[in-house]
Amino acid sequence: MHTDTPDDAIQRSLRQCLSNAAFLLYQHGHVLETITVPFRGLDSRALRQLREASKEWRACQRVLESSEAAVYNEQGRFVLTGMGRELLFDMFGEGAADCA
Repeated sequence: MHTDTPDDAIQRSLRQCLSNAAFLLYQHGHVLETITVPFRGLDSRALRQLREASKEWRACQRVLESSEAAVYNEQGRFVLTGMGRELLFDMFGEGAADCA
């Protein structure tokens, strides 16, 4: 019998949030590059719209930030960190959101 470690549970929760975030971004007219390209990101207006449109976004944003999978860049926009991008690309494939 396999028992999850705390790290397993956090990674599963993080992967679920990344999946939900990708779905919500597309649903609200954004693309993955919005959060995967470090100099882009979601500005405060876009974040507010996502929070108002979806209760799930608020929870996902908290998980992404607390796990350090997402931060605010120098322009104050919400973006994935290197670790967040790596997990996202692992889940969806790097071609899903090119950041070259």
